[in-house]
Amino acid sequence: MSRALRPILAALAAVALASAAHAAPADDIAKLGWMAGSWIHEKDGVVTREAWLPPLGGVMAGAGQTNTPGRRPFVSHYKITPEPAGATFTAILPGQPPTAFVLLPGKDGEAVFENKAHDFPQRVIFRRCGGALCARIEGEIKGKLEFEAWRYQRLK
Repeated sequence: MSRALRPILAALAAVALASAAHAAPADDIAKLGWMAGSWIHEKDGVVTREAWLPPLGGVMAGAGQTNTPGRRPFVSHYKITPEPAGATFTAILPGQPPTAFVLLPGKDGEAVFENKAHDFPQRVIFRRCGGALCARIEGEIKGKLEFEAWRYQRLK
């Protein structure tokens, strides 16, 4: 091989490796199609709805709305995108900077996203529970595991 071709081949190999690394998170996102749909959780007068678009082009988009009697509705936005760290769930909440959580390896029908540096939560978890969608946020506060959980039914 000529010396002139070596840098070109090395550059092509680097691009191929970068593309393969970038494709893996998109493949992980494609496996999360079971989250897609409109979901509702009702408890003690509080109505929480969450909607996820199916994966398209390696990304997913979602939105949530919580209505609590006597309070202004709380609306949030989410996205799951392929990032250098892996498939990443980003929560976009009012008055806060976007917060990213990276997907951990796991079993089909469950997605655990983690950001150990975040105050609370450190993990965002989605799991299929039969025909329902279970969601949980959890993390340590003052050395104690705290969490909130929802069992969403498909919104008709």
